[in-house]
Parts: sequence; C-alpha cells; structure tokens
Amino acid sequence: MDQIKIILVEPAGERNIGSIARVMKNMGCYHLTIVNPRCHHNSEDARIMAVHGVEILDNAEIVPTLPEALKDCQKAIATTARPRGIPTHLEKPQDCLPWLLSGRGALVFGPEDRGLSNQELSHAQRFVCIPSNPEYPSLNLAQAVGICLYELSKSASDNTITDNDLDLATLKDLEGYYQHLESLLLRVNYLYPHTAPVQMSKFRRIFNRNQLQTQEVAMLRGILRQIEWHLSNEDNG
Repeated sequence: MDQIKIILVEPAGERNIGSIARVMKNMGCYHLTIVNPRCHHNSEDARIMAVHGVEILDNAEIVPTLPEALKDCQKAIATTARPRGIPTHLEKPQDCLPWLLSGRGALVFGPEDRGLSNQELSHAQRFVCIPSNPEYPSLNLAQAVGICLYELSKSASDNTITDNDLDLATLKDLEGYYQHLESLLLRVNYLYPHTAPVQMSKFRRIFNRNQLQTQEVAMLRGILRQIEWHLSNEDNG
C-alpha cells in the first residue's frame, strides 16, 4: 500500500483533500500528488480534516499536468462514474484495483464538479467505476478515495510481484512514445490536427491494454525512428 500514489486532478475542496489525507493514513498510503489544485491543499480547513494525516498534506507533490504526476509510475487506474464516447471498459473496484499492487501504481481521481475528461482518462490503462445508485451515481471525492483504498487494503496482503510487473515501461516512457507516434502520423497525413486528439486516445487505449514492457516500447520507438529516417532520405532524394 505504501507504494501506491493517489493523484487528484484539479481538486477544489480543501476539506475533501484533508479527508483524503486522513483516509490515506488510515490505510497506510502516503504518496499524494495534486495536479493543478484549485484551492490551498494545506489550509487550516484541510489540516483539521486530516487529523493525524497532516504529514501527507505537508509532503504532497504539486504538479501542473497529469503526465508529470504519472512520470515515475508503471500502472495507472482512472476513476469514472459513467461510460464515454470512446469505448471504455469499466471495472468494479474489487476486480481492478489489486492490479496496482505489483509495480509502481497510481489511482487517479478527477475534479469534484466534472470528473476526468476523455483526454485525462487516456493516460490510464484501466478504468474503475464504483457501483452506486443509478439515480445519483456521483460520489463525494473523499468517499470515492476511501472506498478504493479499502478495496486495495483487502488485497494487499495477498499481493505477489512478478518479474513481468517489475519490467513494465513507465508511463513517462509511454507518453514519449505516444507523442512520437502522433508527430509521425501527422507528418504522413494519417492524422490531421483537428482529429488527432480523438484518434490518439484510441491508440492509447490499444497500447495501454497490452501493458507494454520497457524493451517493447524501445522497439516501437526504434520503428518510428527508422520510418522517419526513410522519409527524410526520400525528401532529400
């Protein structure tokens, strides 16, 4: 549990952040990263709600973007309360979350008022939806974090790390590959600027499902570089 990173994207509630720090301390989870916060994460209100979890607030990492938050992670699960236009397989917490316990994992939560966007979801490999009343499915942010951490803690004692898990590519490496792929596909007119974000989201889903290892990402980058070399030679010829 102490290897799991909790990532909050643009949270706006100081008390929510404090409550999250408290439940993180309850469950033995200590790494909190906040992306572009819309409030003061370490305010008096936040610290009151955190109780004995104030050190989590003190040590929270503040970053400007979600890729920056995920750069040292190998696995990421994003939370969402609804299906999306891009096909998104939603899993129950007990089925999905134990996967994070091997390797360096992150659990990503969206803003209180909108949840995660399709673009933000595209940075994750799996997607969790907490079952709730369909007439009012949106949970409070701190409650959602608490439920997920509880499910994780139930599975933590049975966790076994495999060699394949340890060799997974980092999400920073994957992000570099996706940017490289997008620039090449734009160059050959397979993608166009106005359609690139949606199309690249689909490519990300394909590759993320396969949990690429470090050597596999290096091989894919090598293919792109060879194609670029060939295109440059044609242009110069």
